[in-house]
Amino acid sequence: MSTATATLPSRKEVSPADCWDLSSLYADDQAWEQDFKRLDSLIPTFETFRGKLGESAATLAKALNFDNDFDKVAEKLGTYAFLKTTEDQGDSHYQGMKSRYQNLAVRAGQAASYMRPELLAIDQAKMDELISDPAVEPYQLQLERLVRYRPHTLTDNEERLLAMQGEMAAAAGNAFRQLNDADLKFGEITDHKDRKLELSHATFGQLLISPDRKVRRGAFHQYYQAFAAHENTFAATLCGSVQRDVYYAKARNYTSSLEASLFPDNVPVAVYDNLISAVRESLPSVHHYLDVRRRKMGLKDIHHYDTYVPILSDIEKHHSWDQAVDVVLESLQPLGDEYLATLETGLRGRWADRYPNRGKQSGAFSCGSYAADPYILMNYKPEVLNDVFTLTHEAGHSMHSWYSSNHQPFQYYNYTIFVAEVASTFNEQLLTEYLVKNAADDKERAYLINNELDSIRATVVRQTMFAEFEKKTHEMAEAGEPLTVDSFKAAYRELLEAYFGPDFVIDKELELECFRIPHFYRAFYVYKYATGLSAAVALSRRVLEGGPSELADYLSFLKGGCSKDPLDLLRDAGVDMTKPEPVATTLKRFATLTQELDSLL
Repeated sequence: MSTATATLPSRKEVSPADCWDLSSLYADDQAWEQDFKRLDSLIPTFETFRGKLGESAATLAKALNFDNDFDKVAEKLGTYAFLKTTEDQGDSHYQGMKSRYQNLAVRAGQAASYMRPELLAIDQAKMDELISDPAVEPYQLQLERLVRYRPHTLTDNEERLLAMQGEMAAAAGNAFRQLNDADLKFGEITDHKDRKLELSHATFGQLLISPDRKVRRGAFHQYYQAFAAHENTFAATLCGSVQRDVYYAKARNYTSSLEASLFPDNVPVAVYDNLISAVRESLPSVHHYLDVRRRKMGLKDIHHYDTYVPILSDIEKHHSWDQAVDVVLESLQPLGDEYLATLETGLRGRWADRYPNRGKQSGAFSCGSYAADPYILMNYKPEVLNDVFTLTHEAGHSMHSWYSSNHQPFQYYNYTIFVAEVASTFNEQLLTEYLVKNAADDKERAYLINNELDSIRATVVRQTMFAEFEKKTHEMAEAGEPLTVDSFKAAYRELLEAYFGPDFVIDKELELECFRIPHFYRAFYVYKYATGLSAAVALSRRVLEGGPSELADYLSFLKGGCSKDPLDLLRDAGVDMTKPEPVATTLKRFATLTQELDSLL
């Protein structure tokens, strides 16, 4: 019996080959400092354009060019500082760099805060004249989008005051991240192979797929004990985040914080509400799946800690990093040679920070920027099949960034999150298709169908539940209702009961989940996972069943950046998200797969 404790390595102990290489941003911290000082010295230049933006097209073009060039450098500075902080949340040096960058960004925002109201003060006839000039043409769409904000832009002094609040507005989110990623300690736990592990955000997910129910149950209760011990602090930070959203929405004359969040993408509130309605209507299928899971696992009752382990736990799927890259690349063959060659270079090279280390940010993300590689943070575990799906998911984001930055100017390359989740979940669809086609037998096929069902449940159903929680808590704040530990947990409990159904056992600790979801600190984001997967299902079928034209449509979508509104980009690619069909089709697929799984097992 092993008694040694498996602990995470420190950052310095990780092989450089397994870490990302940030030199496409900056060779080292000294190079970052040089750009920081240069950008800092340029902030006063904003003032030289005050009061002159409407004088002539030449002056306006000069101001917009300066602002654009400033933002290019600022993006590099901010990306580098952010990525360095994620390597080890306890590294005060990089926390300091990030803080200095945020301070610079706030001061630059203050210096430039007059530009929006000054541009919006130009009458439409004069604006049309300026936009039609060839010198301003590169910014035509940018200016047309700006005009949409006339009802939501304040006076020069008011804009300046809002800009000054940037660091203060980030306080709740920063406090959550420090508490969640650096300060929380979960102790040790023994896994199903009698190994002692350090319980962390990363190993918690690993333990929830343990075939030993005692291990899953023990990890669940021990993990949430740490949140229970700090529930008042978590409630205060989440309340602060919600109140920030409500404040800015009211200050800018939106009818709600939800409308304010959807406005930049030009997405109607009805799209958000229709998603919730469509998922609510399909909850009987979700409850049926959970009952299938309970029966096939031989359980008398089913708890949350029973919902992540594969039903066929005796099938082990192990992929080293290189094997995972092999599988991902094989599954993405339909996307063509350029896509595959570029992605292989990145994944076998050093786009990705691969494995967990002590203090590293939990989870996974892709972080693209205009002038650098599209980096991927992973906490990859070879024994977790879901991590292969996470890899292809983040690769989808990164390739979207690569195509956009190579085919759009800086001002139009940065695609919105709404369409980003299409590119990532599209890749997951292709991976599922490949694995199911190559399944060895019905047992493996059932295993993979189980995995796809869990993916749809996690991406469409679970994220919609999160979206509904965000809508509910913001409506509570807007109505003047208190946001406390008890009110947060009560609101979340109601949703848990609806989404999991009457035959699901909801442990009291699960109410605390509402305090640990990082996305709640940048609200009205998670619904895009659900709409994204629904669009991805439709587009992936279109590419797989189509020919060169359908592939060209999809690649044009990846190249589009933000050169069109997201709903228009998707419509051009072949799917209309203003209609209910994409979401309904995905949920019908969920019901069909549930029946197939029931028959296979």
